[in-house]
Amino acid sequence: MAINNVKGTHDIIGKEADTYAYVENVMGQIASFFAFQPVRPPVLEYSELFVRGVGEGSDVVRKEMYTFLDKADRSVTLRPEFTAGIVRLIVQNKLIPVNELPLKFYYCGPVFRYERPQLGRYRQFNQFGVECIGHGSAYADVEVIALAYTMLQSLGLENVTIKINTLGDEESRNNYRAALKDFFKDKVANMCGDCQNRYEINPLRILDCKVPEDQEIVKNAPKMSKYISEASQKRFQDVLAALEEMEIPYEVDDTLVRGLDYYSETVFEFHYVSKKGNNYGAIGAGGHYDKLVHELGGPDVPGVGFSFGVERLVSVLSDDELLPDLSMSLAAYVMPIGIDSYKYALNVADELRLLGYPVDICFDDVKLGNMFKRAEKKGARLALIVGEEEIKNNTVIVKNMESKEQITVSFEELGSKCEEILAGKEEK
Repeated sequence: MAINNVKGTHDIIGKEADTYAYVENVMGQIASFFAFQPVRPPVLEYSELFVRGVGEGSDVVRKEMYTFLDKADRSVTLRPEFTAGIVRLIVQNKLIPVNELPLKFYYCGPVFRYERPQLGRYRQFNQFGVECIGHGSAYADVEVIALAYTMLQSLGLENVTIKINTLGDEESRNNYRAALKDFFKDKVANMCGDCQNRYEINPLRILDCKVPEDQEIVKNAPKMSKYISEASQKRFQDVLAALEEMEIPYEVDDTLVRGLDYYSETVFEFHYVSKKGNNYGAIGAGGHYDKLVHELGGPDVPGVGFSFGVERLVSVLSDDELLPDLSMSLAAYVMPIGIDSYKYALNVADELRLLGYPVDICFDDVKLGNMFKRAEKKGARLALIVGEEEIKNNTVIVKNMESKEQITVSFEELGSKCEEILAGKEEK
């Protein structure tokens, strides 16, 4: 019986893996331009980190985490998101007291959520994101949004919709929760079970409900904007004004609350519909947080960050034909004639590989004509032929697959001669 991959996971092979590396490398390079440094927290964390950090009222903690007991009966979880782990890393390694703030990190790697697989979304998927921790300025939020927008533009995505909202400060959210409690108290009994639980734990989560009947009720709920403190309103206007100054388009969405409980003040999402009409919804999102670092044992400093789903970005770029041709092009294909030539063929291949050229070797005992066909199929620019005579004379036959010209060179000259041919500088 064949063993298949786990439902909701996917294999990334060859050219597709190259596209993932391309997208991640572009975003990593741009993050470095904004003075962000790479960080790699572990995949496995103690479950308490996410319960305290993400919030026990969030769907991620309540329904989506892969949590289990290890052999010492400790509850551990495959990370469902990066932010809590990065904050834990910062607090545990005491990075805040000994470094100039803000700390600016970027990350990339797999996360795990038990949810229904859908377009561009899996139970194991990859995230790329950043965290900027230790500075509460509205302009830190703007810089992070600008970074994300620059990444999408650099990948070729146009007409990205940035949805943005403010959740206000702690006073604002407390007032809004009270208003929502009052609004839903006579309605929640007729709503879904999730909404009933959210009503008790965090009524803001009701606004995220996807049940159509409940969405109709939510439409008439009080708006967050009416409960925002004067200080938070001023902060949000500073964010919007700076985005306008930078000519970054946005639309205010006063229903946007995000799915993680640690957010406060500015929250945002990046939405995109591909040219094929596939609506990917939010391909990335993030926001500001005030209390998360302190909640996880660190000093009382704020942060802001975002993450992109790499799978979704790759799907969008593929839909819009924005991915470059990443097919591997061989510089040379080494063709040993007979098994006795294999050792010499390895030395020939290594000579070019050490110069930085991709080289493959045919280890099948097939006719020379078949090896030439393989070289053409692989797109090799040179065919390097070695046999009994070449081994005896310490030479290599070099054939230009485009011009069909063929020469014999000594092993010592092989590297320099191949470099000339590949650069188009060989003598005519």
